[in-house]
Amino acid sequence: MNTPYNLVTIIGHTAAGKTSVATHLAHKLKSEIISGDSRQVYTGMDLGTGKDIEEYVVDGEKIPYHLIDICPAGYKYNVYEFQTDFFKAFEDISSRKMLPVFCGGTGMYVESVLKGYKLVSVPDNPVLRDSLKEKSLEELTDILESFNSMHNKSDLETKRRAIRAIEIQNYYKEYGDDLNVNLPKINNLLVGIRFDRETRRQRITERLHQRLEMGMVDEVKKLIDSGVNPDDLIYYGLEYKFLTLYITGKLSYDEMVNQLNIAIHQFAKRQMTWFRKMEKDGFNINWIEGDIPLGEKINIIESLLAK
Repeated sequence: MNTPYNLVTIIGHTAAGKTSVATHLAHKLKSEIISGDSRQVYTGMDLGTGKDIEEYVVDGEKIPYHLIDICPAGYKYNVYEFQTDFFKAFEDISSRKMLPVFCGGTGMYVESVLKGYKLVSVPDNPVLRDSLKEKSLEELTDILESFNSMHNKSDLETKRRAIRAIEIQNYYKEYGDDLNVNLPKINNLLVGIRFDRETRRQRITERLHQRLEMGMVDEVKKLIDSGVNPDDLIYYGLEYKFLTLYITGKLSYDEMVNQLNIAIHQFAKRQMTWFRKMEKDGFNINWIEGDIPLGEKINIIESLLAK
């Protein structure tokens, strides 16, 4: 396809069906997918992260993907590593004369690529950590908000994540102007998939119960039995936080399901807030309503690419 773009990005709230759109588009373009999800990088974390690997087969053909299952569970993958790994995959796919399809719902990961943030590996700061360890999550949230710069709202789910986020923001505040980072130029078509609020809520709740029936509790038990520290799973937030609290006896099953359902709805709301902020910052998101047929979605994206 002749197109002025060198990347097409599919974003949207959780349970919007991004993967299906991305895989069918990649199949049509004879291309490959780069995942932009902060938790799908971990092996063994499948149902809880919504990898939907079965959707990477379209019309009997496997769609190649990148940045899925690249780290062991328990590892603390970060946005610097993601940006580095993304551009390796981007240049690899591009060098083979294909248009990469970037798919994800982690706003900070997506924006780190599309805005070309100057990122480096941020070292630990034990002095700063020690000064923050007695503060409440609410106090840490206030500190993180005060930076008025890029951070992921999921960093606010636990104290450990909030402290690490503050550590990173503090480093960039001190050294940001001196960072020497050269990134490939991105000319991106940005497409968003969305549902109205009530449909979104229904889809999220239905998918949660479906994944529980498919064995999401057993997935987390298996991770713990393999030696992954429960605190490390709680660090990942959402499904892994609440399922671990249930498995370790901190919550009843009904409490876990109810609290997790609420948390995922809140997460989806934060995702949409992030995307609206991207629009305010100048990103042109071509929104496609989620309830139209898949084939029509692909046709719309192809017509946008051809412009």
